[in-house]
Amino acid sequence: MTKVTLHYNLARPLTEPELGSVANLPSTYGIARVQVAPGLDTLTVDYDASRMMKTDVESVLHRYGLPIV
Repeated sequence: MTKVTLHYNLARPLTEPELGSVANLPSTYGIARVQVAPGLDTLTVDYDASRMMKTDVESVLHRYGLPIV
């Protein structure tokens, strides 16, 4: 396992439904952990680079409707 951490700024603070989506992200194959900053404007994602690429992670974040910049 090759753990990689990505940091994303968000276009706007997350809403309650989006926070629910964030809670479901670790169930996605290859994503190990997702953390939201206290200001709800930054997202930190730990993923297994032997299973996913950065573009795959970003695709999942977009699919969940998260406003990453």
